[in-house]
Amino acid sequence: MARTVETLRTERGLSQRQLADCVTALGHPMSNTMLSRIERAQRRCDADDLVAIADALLVSPLVLLQRPTAT
Repeated sequence: MARTVETLRTERGLSQRQLADCVTALGHPMSNTMLSRIERAQRRCDADDLVAIADALLVSPLVLLQRPTAT
């Protein structure tokens, strides 16, 4: 999941700060440090984090749970 979040974030041209701000604006407070730790798999991503990040990235939470495909 961590790699998928990072991949989708960078594909959309967002910094960690921008995505964290987006998640916060959607009503789920998140700092860029929290997001960084999630992307590096150093912090557990709770279900509410998963849904909020998916909403901010405009994808289904299931997309974030899938393994990234090799390109």
